Amino acid sequence: MHVVPGLKVLYFGTPVVVVSSRNENGGTNLAPMSSAWWLGRSCLLGLSDHSQTAANLKRDGEAVLNLPDAGMVDAVDRLALTTGRRDVPEYKRRQGYRHVGDKFAAAGLTAQPSDLVGPARVVQCPIQLECRLVSAHAIGAPAVDATAFEVEVLRTHVEEELLIPGTSYVDPVRWDPLIMKFTEFFGEGRNIHPSRLAAGWKMPHRMPASQA
Repeated sequence: MHVVPGLKVLYFGTPVVVVSSRNENGGTNLAPMSSAWWLGRSCLLGLSDHSQTAANLKRDGEAVLNLPDAGMVDAVDRLALTTGRRDVPEYKRRQGYRHVGDKFAAAGLTAQPSDLVGPARVVQCPIQLECRLVSAHAIGAPAVDATAFEVEVLRTHVEEELLIPGTSYVDPVRWDPLIMKFTEFFGEGRNIHPSRLAAGWKMPHRMPASQA
């Protein structure tokens, strides 16, 4: 039997993306997000207008979409509740967010130069997509407080072991993306790590200790 619960969160599950974008000082900001989908050579990213990443994309128009696998969950979780904004919005402070200037150091990740765009790539991410901004659309109802960024993928970097030998296709069996659903981390269909984001958002669910 279906019920009508009036869901508070529509966050059913998408791959985690660590977005590299260029700050005003030329440095690279890193931000994990999981509101992204692809079609052809395009990707749509949903980002809060209060984020440093949104500001960087609107100003600079370039990004790298670094796709972590499930084994990188520790590093991604260390980026949770951090922001590149020095003026941390009050509502984010209440959730536990803090300003971090060097996100690579905070997460224990390594930067490497990109080929076609300014922001650096993340060495540890097995898939890296260099992108340029095509368009931006205000979204969010009833109050508009987010932007959908359409980006074009200019170049892909993929760990060779993830490819089907002799082809330019990713092997879906070998590729185990880190998934976030309802603010919790999943890989291979199971919960794999406690989530700072879930705690910061005061989500009511609690993952079984045996699965964390």
